[in-house]
Amino acid sequence: MFGINGPEFLLLLLIGIMVIGPQRLPEYTQKLANLVREVRRMASGAREQIKEEVGIDIDDVDWKKYDPRQYDPRRIIKEALLEDVTKPVSAGAPVSGTDATMAAVSAAGEAAQHTSRPGRVVERLPWGEAAPFDSEAT
Repeated sequence: MFGINGPEFLLLLLIGIMVIGPQRLPEYTQKLANLVREVRRMASGAREQIKEEVGIDIDDVDWKKYDPRQYDPRRIIKEALLEDVTKPVSAGAPVSGTDATMAAVSAAGEAAQHTSRPGRVVERLPWGEAAPFDSEAT
């Protein structure tokens, strides 16, 4: 708790008693007890408010599910890449959205192989002309 061990806490408590003095010590002890009671009341009120608004008790929540350390991006990507996307389709079975998309992409790829596409047009500057330069971009 704050990096204070037992002997240090006792020393701070003894110094506090000496500074406060024996006359005011009961008053400050009562104030500390009231503060602890108020904090406990506020914590239980917050717990009840969460239970009312969310509908679940905090003690019933499985906090391990929400631990961000379990979400390793490398593992998630590896599992997604190794996941088998192709599913065998029986004859006469309805085609799902994903299967239809993959079939369309496959058909488009086959059609593209059989048709000739125009070559890529590359515009070149005339010989000796400097390339455009944007002084604000650099």
